[in-house]
Amino acid sequence: MKIGILTSGGDCPGLNAVIRAIVRKAILENHTILGIYNGWKGLFDEHYKQLDTKSIAGIINRGGTILGTSRFNPFTEKNGSETLLHKVAKEEFDVIISIGGEGSMHIAQKAYELGVNVIGVPKTIDNDISGTDVTFGFDTAVSIATDAIDRLHTTAESHHRIMILEVMGRHAGWIALHSGIAGGADIILIPEFKMSLDEINEILMKRYKRGKLFSIIVVAEGAEYIMDEIEQGHKNIQTNVKYDDFGRKRLGGVGNYLAEVVEEMSGFETRATVLGYVQRGGVPTAYDRMLGTRLGIHAVKMISEKKFGMMSAVRGSDIIEIPIVDAISKLKTVPTELYEDAKVFFN
Repeated sequence: MKIGILTSGGDCPGLNAVIRAIVRKAILENHTILGIYNGWKGLFDEHYKQLDTKSIAGIINRGGTILGTSRFNPFTEKNGSETLLHKVAKEEFDVIISIGGEGSMHIAQKAYELGVNVIGVPKTIDNDISGTDVTFGFDTAVSIATDAIDRLHTTAESHHRIMILEVMGRHAGWIALHSGIAGGADIILIPEFKMSLDEINEILMKRYKRGKLFSIIVVAEGAEYIMDEIEQGHKNIQTNVKYDDFGRKRLGGVGNYLAEVVEEMSGFETRATVLGYVQRGGVPTAYDRMLGTRLGIHAVKMISEKKFGMMSAVRGSDIIEIPIVDAISKLKTVPTELYEDAKVFFN
């Protein structure tokens, strides 16, 4: 078979491990494999490269993706559906392996419904794709965020400051929750559960009365309820909303706004650190390399079994497959009981 492989959406630690595994497994099964550069845009640009063992040598420990990526959506382009089908037929692709997150899986599902043989591999540091216990890239992001909290603790304690760490997480607070608990944060703010500014200040004051002259707050970038309350009570703060190529609001900045208000309410010097793209860059952890490898190998097995329209996924210690449509049916968000566990330390 002739396989096309692409990486779509934001880059993520472990992508190269997946690419490497797919190529090695595909070669063993005598498939021809072409790398499609820059996501779905590469199909439209006909920007391909045949991949072999030399192409993927030494990439398992590299961050990013050797194929490049983009948030290009073929279905928002004029005559996008027709162009997509034409390009796939012209290159005679038997199947496209799409490695991407929630937005990319929506594109993969539409392509499958259009008649393209598609196999999905879930990728997101947000860990918010349903049907899989975990996604590669998440472990690396949590490790980076936890290390940042550890470092902020020392300066917070030394200067008697409140330190706010903003991490990624559009609709799901998995990174904030895991890194916050692991790093010993005093407050964790995530999109799924609201906490008012008054409640935040009350926790900080309780700590102060117990002699705790510093605090660590971890906030997910998607905790927009905080921005809503700040905008309502602090008219001097103006936000500039922009959107990405998937039509989603660009997030980031809630930590800085929150720091300004917390300092005003508490009287404590407050500083914010925004990790941003640091979380998705750099060397993947051993766990993400291993997980990406297993998901990639399973994707090629699915091709041999003609399980198109499916996505490789993690269930316990097993790698399975689920329909892509199920994976995008709803976001996997932090459950109430897990956040209640985290709140044990909010005092």
